[in-house]
Order: sequence, then C-alpha cells, then structure tokens
Amino acid sequence: MIQLLVMAKAPVPGRVKTRLCPPCTPEQAAAIAAAALEDTLKTAKKLSFVRHTLVIEGAHPAPSGWALVPQRGDGLGERLANAFADTALPGVPSLLIGMDTPQVTVALLRDAAEALCRAGSVLGPADDGGWWALGLSDPADAAVLPDVPMSAADTGERTLRALRARGVRPAPLPGLRDVDTAADALAVAAACEPGHRFPAIVADTIGRSIPDRSDSAPGAKTSAAKTTTTTASAAKIATARASGAKTTAAGANLAKTTAVEAAGAKTTTARADAAETTATATGVGAAKTTATGVGAAKTTAAGTRAAETTAAGVGAAKTIAVGAGAATTIVAGSRS
Repeated sequence: MIQLLVMAKAPVPGRVKTRLCPPCTPEQAAAIAAAALEDTLKTAKKLSFVRHTLVIEGAHPAPSGWALVPQRGDGLGERLANAFADTALPGVPSLLIGMDTPQVTVALLRDAAEALCRAGSVLGPADDGGWWALGLSDPADAAVLPDVPMSAADTGERTLRALRARGVRPAPLPGLRDVDTAADALAVAAACEPGHRFPAIVADTIGRSIPDRSDSAPGAKTSAAKTTTTTASAAKIATARASGAKTTAAGANLAKTTAVEAAGAKTTTARADAAETTATATGVGAAKTTATGVGAAKTTAAGTRAAETTAAGVGAAKTIAVGAGAATTIVAGSRS
C-alpha cells in the first residue's frame, strides 16, 4: 500500500493558472483551477490508500478523508522535496501528482500505485516535457528536485537523470497532458471522463463548445477528439457536424486552425496577409491531410481582431474563415 499526495494551489484569482489569461479573466482561470482540483481529488478518493494528503499552497479546506499539509520552500523543486519529507510514513511509498491533470483515471492511479510497489519508484511524463506523477519509496530521494529546473521543456528528462544519478530507476508511467494554456484546457477537457466538472467549466469560461462524449456524427467515432470553436471575443460559437466537423470563425490578420485529438494536438497557422493557409484534418486511425500554399488553398480573413479556431473531428474537417467582404473555403485540402 502507498500514500497519495496531491500538490495543489488554492484557486485564488490572480494567483493560479495565470497563463490562461487571456482569454480568461483571473476569476475564470481560478474557476478552471478549482474544477481541476475537485475532479482530481474525487478521482483519487475512489482508491484505497494508506493516506490521502493534500499538499496545499495557500488557504484551502481539505475534503473529508484527506490530510492537509502546507507547502513550504522558496521554489517549486524545494516545495516538492519538502512535500515528500513532510508527509513521509515509515515503510510507505508516496505517489505525488498535481492538480493539472483532471483527466487522470482511477485505473491509471491504480496502475501507478502498483508499479510503485513493484519498482520502488515511478515517473509519469507530461506532454510539455515536465512530469505529472512521481512516486518514491524513500522520500530522501526527492532531495534531487531543488536542483532540477522546473516548468521547462526538459524538466522530466532532467528529473530522470538526477534520480538515476542517485541510483533510483523509476518505472515509466503513461504520459498525460497538463493544463497550462487555453489549448491545453480544451484538450484535457475532451479527455475527461463523464461526470467531471472540468469540461463544463472550461466550456463556460473559455467560451467554447465541447460536445458530449456520447454524441457522434455519422461516420465519426465518439472516442475521437471533440469539435471546439471560438471567436476572437470568445463569446458566440457556431458549430455544425454532419458527415465530419465544420468550424466557422470570423477573424482579422491572423487566423489559427488547430486540429486536436484526445491524445494531443497538431497546430497549423494561416496568415491572411501572406495568403497561405494550412488546413489539417486528423482522425483516429486515419492519415493526416494537409493542404498548404496559394495554389492549394487560400484563406481571406478580414476584421478587427485576431481569431483563434480549434477544430477536431474524424474523417474530414471544413474550416471557413469569413471576412468583411470575401470568403474562401478550404475543404479537406481542396479549394472551392
């Protein structure tokens, strides 16, 4: 048996999830953080551990059945090391996760706990180069963390090297995407299981529509990534799905189209002033289709604001950039 540690910040506006601003306000970013923390704690509590401990920065009540330990230390690495030290139970391994992966499942946490008991240590990489989970049998091994640069593209790799240099050989866990930006929030929301608050809060605060996981268009699979759209003001969203996914957006000098799958995201950029657009359609089990260049596809975007559009689907995707006086349509790599 192990104990589970959840490293978290109190969801206070202006103090948490600041990289979501914009498009979010500080209050909206805090609401997203609160939902992520709530979903994480509820999922973790479904498993039986020696102890569930919330290691918190700031003032936040502990849910029923959770121990509460304040964070201490100057930097994140030091606070992580102290979290292992301050919660140590003799002979009990500790699995530490954060609040930024609300899509984590009971099965994934159970597998991580079992791997920790077998291997003595585990490390779960994050898609951005960091890590979402670290399990240690000896809390003293966390002493390497203050010397590891945190929130960097190679934090996970550096953490692994530092542990190996100490003689610790963590077993790898599956990777997860954590929530730092609005695009991360959308992708993670699409990966959450039914019943989570996080997807609804993301839809309400970022102003994007995330279709229900059980709703699918003809020819599409429900396990595919969801169709999400936004306007420059993040207010009104128009989405339509028939044989594929269609996204309509009004933009200005810069329009972005991102095709998002449940496991990650591919990003392409279209610039109206360069008259070049890359339209990407991705799907589960299907190849990626890209049309680029003036001759293959062109988008005319006009307006007063920059717009960002996220579209995801299976089979085919249509992206329409609508300007003040002209419109060009890209359909699966052809111009019409």
